[in-house]
Amino acid sequence: MPMSDDVLYMRRCLELAMKGAGKVSPNPMVGSVIVYNGEIIGEGWHEKFGGTHAEVHAIASVSNLDLLSHATLYVNLEPCCHFGKTPPCSDLIIETGIPRVVIGCRDPNPAVAGKGTEKLLAAGIDVTEAVLEAECMKLNEAFIKCHNAGLPLVAIKIAQTLDGKIATSLGASRWITGEAARLEVHRLRSVYDAILIGEATIRADDAMLTVRHCPGRNPLRVVLDRQLSLPLDAKIFGSEALTIVFASSSWSELPKAELLRQKGVTVLFVNEHAGELNLREVLLELHNRKILSVMVEGGSRLSASFIRAKLVDKIYMFIAPKIFGGDGLSAFAPLGISIPDQSVNLQFESPRFFGIDLLVEGYIVN
Repeated sequence: MPMSDDVLYMRRCLELAMKGAGKVSPNPMVGSVIVYNGEIIGEGWHEKFGGTHAEVHAIASVSNLDLLSHATLYVNLEPCCHFGKTPPCSDLIIETGIPRVVIGCRDPNPAVAGKGTEKLLAAGIDVTEAVLEAECMKLNEAFIKCHNAGLPLVAIKIAQTLDGKIATSLGASRWITGEAARLEVHRLRSVYDAILIGEATIRADDAMLTVRHCPGRNPLRVVLDRQLSLPLDAKIFGSEALTIVFASSSWSELPKAELLRQKGVTVLFVNEHAGELNLREVLLELHNRKILSVMVEGGSRLSASFIRAKLVDKIYMFIAPKIFGGDGLSAFAPLGISIPDQSVNLQFESPRFFGIDLLVEGYIVN
């Protein structure tokens, strides 16, 4: 069992790691703390993709290097042991003479995957693992899924009324939730690698899918437009952020594809079935482009399609204290569920309020 101090310092590692959210992908978020005689003498985090790793920053921040031979290094993810864009962190730890290392969780990257820990142990370093392991894994859940499943983490974002409606009977949806909830959506956009939307939602909202109300990068915008039917002047084709359009391979000869490319839009073609694009092919293509996380901001049909295809990991459901009644548009199109045992089941995280709106975050468990 880890000591209580180990838990305390690992929490600080997680706090530091979060500073890299939206900046380090496709690398993981990593924070590191160095402790001597019960005091933090160094800390750092992975600040940008391709940049210096957290452990290196932490060691460099120590003013008296002689203390390292009596210190403990904490890090939320197993130190790397291979040459990538930077040298192996495990080698540096060994060279500095740090006698003890505490690790949150193992790195799923096959190039590491326990080898970093083994290297430290072989050098005579005392290694403690699995401190706040579940929290460390959750922080880098997209990175872990990418390596374990070969697909991006997929989340669905929904803004709905208390009775489960995402629009009125006339299709009006601005605004169901308040300003605080919408601000949180923009923050989420800034930490997801890509935002995915269907052409029907763009027609209804002419959405830009950019980050405008908080600091952070714009995600890759992914549009599913089976027949390339969206107008060229749609806001999502603007230059504010990169955009990929997926269309059916049956329409690959349309000249409109070249017109979109001239606007800087990437156009890709995938197979379709029963009038819908193959969503797994879409996600595989995004994975090949090093996209670790995708947030779906589509309508009821697209959300239902992803769930039927069993490609959804989690749902962000913003619930407004409003009721539209039976004429409103439901959050999900029919899922073919006829008895309770067929339901889609979720495991809830702790609910949070944003203004008057409630965010319920849940992981799909079946």
